[in-house]
Amino acid sequence: MLQNTGKLAGCTLFITGASRGIGKAIALKAARDGANIVIAAKTTQAHPKLPGTIYTAAEEVEAAGGKALACVVDIRDEQQVEAAVQKAVEKFGGIDILVNNASAISLTGTLDTPIKKVDLMLGVNLRGTYLTSKLVIPHLLKSRNPHILNLAPPLNLNPVWFKNHTAYTMAKYGMSMCVLGMAEEFRGQIAINALWPKTAIQTAAMDMLGGEDVGKQCRTSDIMADAAYAVLSRQKDYTGHFLVDEDVLREQGVVDFDQYAVQPGHPLLPDFFLDAAPESLVEQMEQHGATAAFKAPASSSSSGGPIEATFNVIRGVINEDVVKLTQAIYQFDLSGQNEGVWFLDLKSGAGRAGQGAPPVKADVVMTMDSGDFRKMFAGKLKPTLAFMSGKLQIKGDMVLALKLEKLMGRMSKL
Repeated sequence: MLQNTGKLAGCTLFITGASRGIGKAIALKAARDGANIVIAAKTTQAHPKLPGTIYTAAEEVEAAGGKALACVVDIRDEQQVEAAVQKAVEKFGGIDILVNNASAISLTGTLDTPIKKVDLMLGVNLRGTYLTSKLVIPHLLKSRNPHILNLAPPLNLNPVWFKNHTAYTMAKYGMSMCVLGMAEEFRGQIAINALWPKTAIQTAAMDMLGGEDVGKQCRTSDIMADAAYAVLSRQKDYTGHFLVDEDVLREQGVVDFDQYAVQPGHPLLPDFFLDAAPESLVEQMEQHGATAAFKAPASSSSSGGPIEATFNVIRGVINEDVVKLTQAIYQFDLSGQNEGVWFLDLKSGAGRAGQGAPPVKADVVMTMDSGDFRKMFAGKLKPTLAFMSGKLQIKGDMVLALKLEKLMGRMSKL
């Protein structure tokens, strides 16, 4: 881990979404220097799937050596943000650093994204970041070494990062454009930068998106906290940069990145918006054999083709317990050498699978090459990696789509 240097001692950090995850990790890193932390977030009562509140985070900050101010803030509400900023100034005498961490996500296509969800993402990611920055900047201008750090990706205009979740990308890039514009507007006065993880980070949100087994493909939030600490320790003339956590830490002399892995040595899931990572890491996972390869029985393959052979194996592993845990109907629209439509019903009885469209509307429709489909069910290609590398298009509930990984894990052991 990157050692604390004391450079943030006495500084006041206003961090949105700091009750858990990356925001809280950054807060605790700064607290070890003796920093003042304003925890600006909505959660006042623990959620079963999203543990942590602004009050428990404040306790952890104090225990780590910092001073904390817990503020109930929905960053879409101008009055709540303004009140929190005023409380911070009254308690700590000013604000030195703003970390725009709060974010909303829905990885759904245009026809499957309700406008209410679009409004949420734009309201939190774009408008919330802009609003919080606008209200904090007057106080940052009074600081000796002010910073704004947005947890936002580089502005990558490759269409692959838009086609499956246009609304989310627009909203997230709104945070990036705040960096692009404000860094120039306040050059020489405030350091304004963006930081993004090279790989997926294990958070409660990531567990909800990828399922409980996704953790071993992630790094911990400590890597983002260390990288943020390094950036925020620099002078205010370091501005306008779109940074990646691993690159920042390599510049600091860090060479051991296994220390940040949830499961050291396991292939890592690349994060969104970084073009080179998805395909190369898919290949890396296959080369290193993250899961055992499936080989179809010769008799099945010769009689019904490779896709039928795959479904024969699927039929052998589904049962009432799998159906109870999954509760979803899947449709597979396959192209390439073995094109066709197939379905997997894991919603009723003991489950069933076959060729053609499902008898009732599918909860999830997956479109992909038949060869990649076989790799996916052989354990050679994770659905999350296939989706992020553009090999898999998903229409419907992403969480239900990723539940298939458990079934695939069972198949790969056969």
